[in-house]
Amino acid sequence: MKSPASFHSFGRSSNLSNYSRSFELPEGLEDLPRDDYGVGGAMLPIFLSDLRRNNQRDLVEVTLELENDSIVFCSVAPSTPPIITDEKEASVTASSGILSRSLSATSRIRRKFGWLRSGSSSRASSSAGIDQDRRITARDERRIKAKLQRTKSSAERALKGLRFISKNTGANDAEEMWKRVESRFESLAKDGLLAREDFGECIGMVDSKEFAVGIFDALARRRRQRIEKITKDELHDFWLQISDQSFDARLQIFFDMADSNEDGRVTREEVRELIMLSASANKLSKLKEQAEEYASLIMEELDPENFGYIELWQLETLLLQRDTYMNYSRPLSTASVGRSQNISSVRPKNMFRRVCFKLRCLILENWQRGWILLLWMMATATLFTWKFMQYKNMAAFQVMGYCLCTAKGAAETLKLNMALILLPVCRNTLTWLRSSKARSFVPFDDNINFHKTIAGAIAIGVLVHAGSHLSCDFIRLTHASPETFALIASDFRHGKRPTYSELLISVLGVTGISMVIFMAIAFILATSHFRKNVVRLPAPFNRLTGFNAFWYSHHLLGLVYILLVIHGTFLFLAHKWYQRSTGMYISVPLLLYIGERSVRTCRSEHYSVKIFKVSVLPGNVFSMVMSKPQGFKYKSGQYIFLQCPSISPFEWHPFSITSAPGDEYLSVHIRTVGDWTQELKRVFTDVNDSPFVIGRARFGQPGHIDQKGQPKLLVDGPYGAPAQDYRNYDVLLLVGLGIGATPFISILKDLLNNSRAEDQMDSTTEMTRSDDSWNSLASSNSTANSSVTIGGKKKSQRTRNAHFYWVTRESGSFEWFKGVMDEVAEMDQKGQIELHNYLTSVYEEGDARSTLITMVQALNHAKHGVDILSGTRVRTHFARPNWKEVFRKIASKHPHATVGVFYCGMPVLAKELKKLSRELSHKTSTRFEFHKEYF
Repeated sequence: MKSPASFHSFGRSSNLSNYSRSFELPEGLEDLPRDDYGVGGAMLPIFLSDLRRNNQRDLVEVTLELENDSIVFCSVAPSTPPIITDEKEASVTASSGILSRSLSATSRIRRKFGWLRSGSSSRASSSAGIDQDRRITARDERRIKAKLQRTKSSAERALKGLRFISKNTGANDAEEMWKRVESRFESLAKDGLLAREDFGECIGMVDSKEFAVGIFDALARRRRQRIEKITKDELHDFWLQISDQSFDARLQIFFDMADSNEDGRVTREEVRELIMLSASANKLSKLKEQAEEYASLIMEELDPENFGYIELWQLETLLLQRDTYMNYSRPLSTASVGRSQNISSVRPKNMFRRVCFKLRCLILENWQRGWILLLWMMATATLFTWKFMQYKNMAAFQVMGYCLCTAKGAAETLKLNMALILLPVCRNTLTWLRSSKARSFVPFDDNINFHKTIAGAIAIGVLVHAGSHLSCDFIRLTHASPETFALIASDFRHGKRPTYSELLISVLGVTGISMVIFMAIAFILATSHFRKNVVRLPAPFNRLTGFNAFWYSHHLLGLVYILLVIHGTFLFLAHKWYQRSTGMYISVPLLLYIGERSVRTCRSEHYSVKIFKVSVLPGNVFSMVMSKPQGFKYKSGQYIFLQCPSISPFEWHPFSITSAPGDEYLSVHIRTVGDWTQELKRVFTDVNDSPFVIGRARFGQPGHIDQKGQPKLLVDGPYGAPAQDYRNYDVLLLVGLGIGATPFISILKDLLNNSRAEDQMDSTTEMTRSDDSWNSLASSNSTANSSVTIGGKKKSQRTRNAHFYWVTRESGSFEWFKGVMDEVAEMDQKGQIELHNYLTSVYEEGDARSTLITMVQALNHAKHGVDILSGTRVRTHFARPNWKEVFRKIASKHPHATVGVFYCGMPVLAKELKKLSRELSHKTSTRFEFHKEYF
């Protein structure tokens, strides 16, 4: 198109013809001569008029071909400015123009000439140009399609995925937030200017200063400035831009951050720099190392024509189609919603009914604990009252009054509680009882809580008993008149009234005071502040804190029981044997506890294991794969105690078993958080010529290594834990925080092993029935060692599905069970198990700092089936799970099912999960039963 009125066509063969078409002319063009339209018809002046309205001043050469009834669009190219010969031509030239970029020109022409179609020329000489044109046309078509597909709802969803400041920036919130920014400006600014490196701290991105600097530079480039400091007015302008609620405004900022040279194009290198910036903001060093690979992945997706750059609309398309990309990576990482339930609130509006509803929920949730505590409190109150009334009717009451009655009543409760406190720590007995029908009405999961409750009652009883003696009845006894003392003179040696000091140095006084001192030491060092090193004491008193202090001080209670027996034997006012009942109370529990400790000692010597493999893992964790002692049987979810005599011959530490019951070995994962675990790691890894390997623990056969010079390791167990009862539920919800995932790894593999064994048995049964060979059937059944048979009939496991949520703050934690995750994903053919990994150190999905990482993650998972953070098939989510939504989805997917909620982690989350279990159990047909295990 040399001029607005001229049209160039290239002759080919005899079948070429002219093509004309009539059009309604726009206003202002109707008076133009018809001949000025040329072969192109009325569309050309319409198009040129549009160019004039858009202030285009250059020329463009459009090459078209006419063939039969079609017009073939060939190419668009900048034209050499023509020689102007007259005013008319000058006017036409001035009013015409080309587009500075071929993409822009193609877009405008194709919008005006929608009836044109592009095709390939038969001329070999123009094939290269046509190929280029095809690439331009393909990208242009994608751009037009993207604009047509953009809807308000998709823009709103994308807006949630590109947030620079906070979730809500309404008018009031924005004003309040700006006041905070303004306040920080006053403290950070020097001479009224805020430094570039302080911009992140000023706007609230304290942990992402590099990312904030990227925003600063992008906003500064808009002003055509290269500045290092800004004023408050400029800061306010910057703040208004990044807090803008418009998706287009936020998108432009994000694009400008990548477009460092301001040419409107983002190259592969610029994408890589933005990925590294996002990785740095989220402290993902591994992602920074692979930034080049992921930049290529984005360019491959957004630039299929291989132009080497992407534009704003392509980045917009990526964000607008965020949900589509995310759906590519749904398998194994999200719960599919089944039949919906009415999960709207059923909270009664009437106050009386609301109270009744809460009371009903409270009873259903705590009835097991309730009847145990009620029985215990009734027994305690009964014994106190009985002993109180007994001494009130004795002659000694006339001398020492109610002080004596109170002291003796408290003493009777102490006898009971000193006996009961041993039962919750008889681990072997509790492990056996967990497998009995007693678990249906006794809350064995609360054994430690009951132990602590009784300890509190003992502390109160000691204060009442010792306080009454020392501050009341001893004083009244030593100051009693001879006539009054004569009533009880026969109860004392030689009938002589003792002095206060004589009472203190008597057998009763010495044993009593000694018990109070020992119990005070044990109780204080057992509190969480001392046991968990919360209390910081100066040396050498710092040895009084930590687990070691708790462990050794608790053994002082052995002396307390000896002193208790002596104390109960030398009573002043009791002469008959049945009145000295201390031994009657504590004999059976004490013998049971001593027997348990003896069994543990003998068994640990028999259960000396050999170490197959020690793997040092990220996050201060190491795993140990050891031999399985002969006759050692356990269930998934149970734990064992380990002792290393070379470290300490007395210390035993509990660890969850991470191997499955069907494995030929035992494995544990240990986090080094104390002196003992750090020393254990050193003993087994930091030795010369160590045969232990450093690597990733996986399911499978451990290698055989030389065991010479291996440190001795003793095993005690297994012991019962809440998770071992997982078979009693239709569906499992397993929640592990950090190292708290360990008890559930064994459960996952055990579920798959049992499912596979049942499938093998079913297929074998069909084969043997068809062959009518019962001998073969019996032989094949014996090979399925994981199946359970009762009365000759196979008992299928109750559990059908499991949802595993693993929440951790360090991306390196996923290395702990990387092999496990991959093998579970590979072995789970029925879709029984859904795996969900959550990384809380990465900013939540929707924050601008994690937007690009989210996109890269979804693209990589869709293409390669591997998550970029965990390196497994399980996609990693960012921030913390929405637990209410998790429970709602499970309730919708599994109506009328019983869901076992098993949690292992810090106590803070247990309250929320327990509350949701209770609420959803009453709002839906799905019943949730919560069990917790703290580490």
